[in-house]
Amino acid sequence: MDLLLQLMMNGLVNGSHYALLGIGFGLIFATTKLVHFAYGPIYAATAYVCWYSFMQLGLPFWAAFGLCVIAAIVLGLLSYLIVYRPLQSRSDSGLVTLIASLGLYTVIENLLGVIFGTGVKSVQGIDSDVFFLGPVFVTSFQLMQIAALILVGGALALFLRFTRYGQAIMAMTDNAEMAQIVGIDTRFVALLVFAIGSAIAAVPAVLILLKDSAGTHMGFSAVFLAFLSVVVGGIGSLRGAVAGGFLIGFVESAGLWQISTDWQSSIAFIILFLMLMLRPDGLFGVKR
Repeated sequence: MDLLLQLMMNGLVNGSHYALLGIGFGLIFATTKLVHFAYGPIYAATAYVCWYSFMQLGLPFWAAFGLCVIAAIVLGLLSYLIVYRPLQSRSDSGLVTLIASLGLYTVIENLLGVIFGTGVKSVQGIDSDVFFLGPVFVTSFQLMQIAALILVGGALALFLRFTRYGQAIMAMTDNAEMAQIVGIDTRFVALLVFAIGSAIAAVPAVLILLKDSAGTHMGFSAVFLAFLSVVVGGIGSLRGAVAGGFLIGFVESAGLWQISTDWQSSIAFIILFLMLMLRPDGLFGVKR
Protein backbone atom coordinates (compact mmCIF):
# COMPACT_ATOMS: atom_id res chain seq x y z
CA MET A 1 0.00 0.00 0.00
CA ASP A 2 2.87 2.38 0.79
CA LEU A 3 4.28 1.75 -2.68
CA LEU A 4 0.91 2.51 -4.29
CA LEU A 5 0.60 5.78 -2.37
CA GLN A 6 4.09 6.80 -3.49
CA LEU A 7 3.24 5.94 -7.08
CA MET A 8 0.08 8.07 -6.86
CA MET A 9 2.15 10.98 -5.59
CA ASN A 10 4.52 10.49 -8.50
CA GLY A 11 1.50 10.40 -10.79
CA LEU A 12 0.30 13.73 -9.39
CA VAL A 13 3.71 15.29 -10.03
CA ASN A 14 4.13 13.85 -13.51
CA GLY A 15 0.52 14.66 -14.35
CA SER A 16 1.08 18.29 -13.37
CA HIS A 17 4.08 18.40 -15.71
CA TYR A 18 2.17 16.80 -18.60
CA ALA A 19 -0.84 19.04 -18.02
CA LEU A 20 1.30 22.19 -18.12
CA LEU A 21 2.86 21.05 -21.38
CA GLY A 22 -0.61 20.28 -22.72
CA ILE A 23 -1.94 23.72 -21.80
CA GLY A 24 0.74 25.53 -23.80
CA PHE A 25 0.56 23.22 -26.80
CA GLY A 26 -3.23 23.02 -26.68
CA LEU A 27 -3.67 26.80 -26.56
CA ILE A 28 -1.71 27.16 -29.80
CA PHE A 29 -3.38 24.21 -31.50
CA ALA A 30 -6.94 25.05 -30.47
CA THR A 31 -6.64 28.66 -31.62
CA THR A 32 -4.60 28.41 -34.83
CA LYS A 33 -5.26 24.74 -35.76
CA LEU A 34 -1.49 24.40 -36.27
CA VAL A 35 0.20 21.21 -35.04
CA HIS A 36 3.23 23.02 -33.66
CA PHE A 37 5.69 20.15 -33.23
CA ALA A 38 8.51 22.69 -32.91
CA TYR A 39 7.01 23.34 -29.47
CA GLY A 40 9.30 20.51 -28.30
CA PRO A 41 12.71 21.94 -29.25
CA ILE A 42 11.59 25.43 -28.17
CA TYR A 43 10.87 23.85 -24.77
CA ALA A 44 14.39 22.37 -24.82
CA ALA A 45 15.95 25.64 -25.96
CA THR A 46 14.49 27.52 -22.98
CA ALA A 47 16.07 25.01 -20.60
CA TYR A 48 19.43 25.56 -22.29
CA VAL A 49 19.10 29.33 -22.11
CA CYS A 50 18.36 29.08 -18.39
CA TRP A 51 21.32 26.74 -17.84
CA TYR A 52 23.73 28.95 -19.80
CA SER A 53 22.56 32.16 -18.12
CA PHE A 54 22.86 30.68 -14.63
CA MET A 55 25.87 28.39 -14.90
CA GLN A 56 27.99 30.16 -17.51
CA LEU A 57 27.08 33.84 -17.20
CA GLY A 58 26.58 33.72 -13.43
CA LEU A 59 23.23 35.53 -13.43
CA PRO A 60 20.84 35.11 -10.49
CA PHE A 61 18.46 32.26 -11.10
CA TRP A 62 15.41 34.54 -11.28
CA ALA A 63 17.14 36.54 -14.03
CA ALA A 64 18.09 33.36 -15.88
CA PHE A 65 14.48 32.21 -15.68
CA GLY A 66 13.27 35.57 -17.01
CA LEU A 67 15.68 35.32 -19.94
CA CYS A 68 14.50 31.83 -20.82
CA VAL A 69 10.86 32.99 -20.85
CA ILE A 70 11.82 35.85 -23.18
CA ALA A 71 13.75 33.40 -25.38
CA ALA A 72 10.72 31.12 -25.54
CA ILE A 73 8.45 33.99 -26.60
CA VAL A 74 10.91 35.15 -29.28
CA LEU A 75 11.33 31.64 -30.68
CA GLY A 76 7.57 31.09 -30.68
CA LEU A 77 6.89 34.36 -32.50
CA LEU A 78 9.65 33.73 -35.05
CA SER A 79 8.26 30.25 -35.69
CA TYR A 80 4.89 31.71 -36.56
CA LEU A 81 6.14 34.71 -38.54
CA ILE A 82 8.81 32.91 -40.57
CA VAL A 83 7.25 29.48 -41.09
CA TYR A 84 3.54 29.27 -40.36
CA ARG A 85 2.14 32.65 -41.42
CA PRO A 86 3.57 32.54 -44.98
CA LEU A 87 2.10 29.06 -45.41
CA GLN A 88 -1.29 30.19 -44.11
CA SER A 89 -1.20 33.23 -46.40
CA ARG A 90 -0.76 30.90 -49.37
CA SER A 91 -3.59 28.70 -48.07
CA ASP A 92 -1.33 25.65 -48.14
CA SER A 93 -2.77 22.37 -46.95
CA GLY A 94 -2.45 21.14 -43.40
CA LEU A 95 -0.02 18.46 -44.58
CA VAL A 96 2.40 21.09 -45.88
CA THR A 97 2.21 22.95 -42.58
CA LEU A 98 2.76 19.73 -40.66
CA ILE A 99 5.87 18.90 -42.70
CA ALA A 100 7.15 22.45 -42.19
CA SER A 101 6.64 22.05 -38.44
CA LEU A 102 8.65 18.82 -38.43
CA GLY A 103 11.37 20.54 -40.43
CA LEU A 104 11.47 23.41 -37.95
CA TYR A 105 11.66 20.84 -35.13
CA THR A 106 14.76 19.30 -36.73
CA VAL A 107 16.44 22.65 -37.38
CA ILE A 108 16.03 23.96 -33.83
CA GLU A 109 17.07 20.66 -32.25
CA ASN A 110 20.25 20.48 -34.34
CA LEU A 111 21.06 24.13 -33.65
CA LEU A 112 20.94 23.37 -29.93
CA GLY A 113 23.57 20.67 -30.41
CA VAL A 114 25.74 22.97 -32.52
CA ILE A 115 25.55 25.92 -30.10
CA PHE A 116 25.59 24.18 -26.72
CA GLY A 117 27.00 20.74 -27.53
CA THR A 118 25.23 17.43 -27.22
CA GLY A 119 26.20 16.72 -23.61
CA VAL A 120 23.68 16.70 -20.79
CA LYS A 121 23.44 20.00 -18.90
CA SER A 122 22.62 20.18 -15.21
CA VAL A 123 22.35 22.97 -12.66
CA GLN A 124 24.72 23.00 -9.70
CA GLY A 125 24.24 24.88 -6.45
CA ILE A 126 20.46 24.60 -6.10
CA ASP A 127 19.52 21.75 -3.80
CA SER A 128 16.17 20.06 -3.42
CA ASP A 129 14.62 19.45 0.00
CA VAL A 130 12.74 16.25 0.78
CA PHE A 131 9.44 16.26 2.65
CA PHE A 132 7.75 13.22 4.17
CA LEU A 133 3.96 12.96 4.26
CA GLY A 134 3.54 9.76 6.22
CA PRO A 135 4.90 6.95 4.05
CA VAL A 136 5.08 9.24 1.00
CA PHE A 137 8.00 11.53 0.21
CA VAL A 138 8.11 14.45 -2.20
CA THR A 139 10.91 16.85 -3.13
CA SER A 140 10.70 20.63 -3.28
CA PHE A 141 11.19 20.50 -7.07
CA GLN A 142 8.21 18.16 -7.37
CA LEU A 143 6.09 20.49 -5.26
CA MET A 144 7.14 23.32 -7.56
CA GLN A 145 5.83 21.33 -10.53
CA ILE A 146 2.43 21.02 -8.89
CA ALA A 147 2.42 24.69 -7.84
CA ALA A 148 3.44 25.77 -11.35
CA LEU A 149 0.39 24.11 -12.86
CA ILE A 150 -1.92 25.76 -10.33
CA LEU A 151 -0.44 29.23 -10.79
CA VAL A 152 0.02 29.18 -14.56
CA GLY A 153 -3.24 27.36 -15.25
CA GLY A 154 -5.16 29.67 -12.93
CA ALA A 155 -3.63 32.80 -14.44
CA LEU A 156 -4.39 31.61 -17.97
CA ALA A 157 -7.98 30.76 -17.04
CA LEU A 158 -8.51 34.24 -15.58
CA PHE A 159 -6.90 35.87 -18.62
CA LEU A 160 -9.12 33.97 -21.05
CA ARG A 161 -12.27 34.66 -19.07
CA PHE A 162 -11.94 38.28 -18.02
CA THR A 163 -9.79 40.10 -20.58
CA ARG A 164 -10.65 41.37 -24.04
CA TYR A 165 -7.77 39.54 -25.67
CA GLY A 166 -8.65 36.38 -23.77
CA GLN A 167 -12.20 36.52 -25.10
CA ALA A 168 -10.82 37.09 -28.60
CA ILE A 169 -8.74 33.92 -28.22
CA MET A 170 -11.80 31.97 -27.11
CA ALA A 171 -13.82 33.33 -30.04
CA MET A 172 -11.11 32.33 -32.50
CA THR A 173 -10.87 28.91 -30.88
CA ASP A 174 -14.59 28.40 -31.41
CA ASN A 175 -14.78 29.70 -35.00
CA ALA A 176 -11.86 31.54 -36.60
CA GLU A 177 -13.81 32.65 -39.69
CA MET A 178 -16.65 34.11 -37.65
CA ALA A 179 -14.15 35.82 -35.34
CA GLN A 180 -12.58 37.50 -38.36
CA ILE A 181 -15.98 38.55 -39.69
CA VAL A 182 -16.89 40.32 -36.43
CA GLY A 183 -13.65 42.31 -36.54
CA ILE A 184 -11.15 40.30 -34.47
CA ASP A 185 -7.58 40.59 -35.75
CA THR A 186 -6.95 36.85 -36.05
CA ARG A 187 -3.32 37.31 -37.09
CA PHE A 188 -2.57 39.26 -33.93
CA VAL A 189 -4.41 36.68 -31.84
CA ALA A 190 -2.30 33.95 -33.46
CA LEU A 191 0.86 35.84 -32.51
CA LEU A 192 -0.48 36.28 -28.99
CA VAL A 193 -1.18 32.58 -28.45
CA PHE A 194 2.23 31.60 -29.83
CA ALA A 195 3.81 34.02 -27.36
CA ILE A 196 1.72 32.78 -24.41
CA GLY A 197 1.99 29.10 -25.29
CA SER A 198 5.77 29.31 -25.74
CA ALA A 199 6.17 31.22 -22.46
CA ILE A 200 4.20 28.50 -20.68
CA ALA A 201 6.58 25.88 -22.12
CA ALA A 202 9.50 27.61 -20.41
CA VAL A 203 8.10 26.86 -16.94
CA PRO A 204 8.11 23.03 -17.07
CA ALA A 205 11.39 23.15 -19.03
CA VAL A 206 13.18 24.99 -16.21
CA LEU A 207 11.67 22.72 -13.56
CA ILE A 208 12.86 19.62 -15.44
CA LEU A 209 16.30 21.23 -15.74
CA LEU A 210 16.39 21.65 -11.96
CA LYS A 211 14.90 18.25 -11.21
CA ASP A 212 16.83 16.16 -13.72
CA SER A 213 18.88 17.80 -16.46
CA ALA A 214 18.61 19.15 -20.01
CA GLY A 215 19.46 17.37 -23.24
CA THR A 216 19.10 18.27 -26.89
CA HIS A 217 16.50 15.51 -27.42
CA MET A 218 14.32 16.39 -24.42
CA GLY A 219 11.88 18.16 -26.72
CA PHE A 220 10.60 14.94 -28.26
CA SER A 221 9.07 13.57 -25.08
CA ALA A 222 7.73 17.04 -24.21
CA VAL A 223 5.85 17.59 -27.47
CA PHE A 224 4.67 13.98 -27.59
CA LEU A 225 3.22 14.16 -24.09
CA ALA A 226 1.74 17.60 -24.78
CA PHE A 227 0.09 16.31 -27.95
CA LEU A 228 -1.10 13.18 -26.16
CA SER A 229 -2.60 15.22 -23.30
CA VAL A 230 -4.52 17.36 -25.80
CA VAL A 231 -5.82 14.37 -27.77
CA VAL A 232 -6.81 12.40 -24.66
CA GLY A 233 -8.42 15.40 -22.98
CA GLY A 234 -10.21 16.64 -26.07
CA ILE A 235 -8.93 18.88 -28.84
CA GLY A 236 -9.92 22.50 -28.25
CA SER A 237 -10.44 22.11 -24.49
CA LEU A 238 -7.80 23.46 -22.12
CA ARG A 239 -9.40 21.78 -19.12
CA GLY A 240 -9.30 18.64 -21.23
CA ALA A 241 -5.55 19.08 -21.68
CA VAL A 242 -5.18 19.25 -17.90
CA ALA A 243 -7.39 16.20 -17.40
CA GLY A 244 -5.51 14.33 -20.12
CA GLY A 245 -2.17 15.14 -18.53
CA PHE A 246 -3.27 13.88 -15.14
CA LEU A 247 -4.80 10.75 -16.62
CA ILE A 248 -1.54 9.89 -18.36
CA GLY A 249 0.49 10.65 -15.23
CA PHE A 250 -1.66 8.52 -12.93
CA VAL A 251 -2.01 5.61 -15.34
CA GLU A 252 1.73 5.56 -15.98
CA SER A 253 2.46 5.49 -12.26
CA ALA A 254 -0.23 2.92 -11.47
CA GLY A 255 1.10 0.72 -14.26
CA LEU A 256 4.51 0.61 -12.60
CA TRP A 257 2.87 -1.05 -9.59
CA GLN A 258 2.65 -4.31 -11.51
CA ILE A 259 4.91 -4.02 -14.56
CA SER A 260 8.56 -3.21 -15.20
CA THR A 261 9.76 0.37 -15.73
CA ASP A 262 11.01 -0.77 -19.15
CA TRP A 263 7.38 -0.63 -20.30
CA GLN A 264 6.56 2.82 -18.94
CA SER A 265 6.93 4.56 -22.29
CA SER A 266 4.51 2.05 -23.83
CA ILE A 267 1.73 2.99 -21.42
CA ALA A 268 1.25 6.40 -23.07
CA PHE A 269 0.82 4.75 -26.47
CA ILE A 270 -1.70 2.32 -25.02
CA ILE A 271 -3.71 5.22 -23.54
CA LEU A 272 -3.67 6.99 -26.92
CA PHE A 273 -4.80 3.85 -28.74
CA LEU A 274 -7.64 3.18 -26.32
CA MET A 275 -8.87 6.78 -26.40
CA LEU A 276 -8.87 6.87 -30.20
CA MET A 277 -10.79 3.60 -30.28
CA LEU A 278 -13.28 4.23 -27.46
CA ARG A 279 -13.63 8.01 -27.29
CA PRO A 280 -12.01 9.71 -30.29
CA ASP A 281 -13.29 13.16 -29.24
CA GLY A 282 -11.41 12.95 -25.93
CA LEU A 283 -12.61 13.42 -22.38
CA PHE A 284 -13.93 16.96 -22.92
CA GLY A 285 -13.92 17.14 -26.70
CA VAL A 286 -16.86 18.46 -28.65
CA LYS A 287 -18.21 16.48 -31.59
CA ARG A 288 -18.16 18.49 -34.80
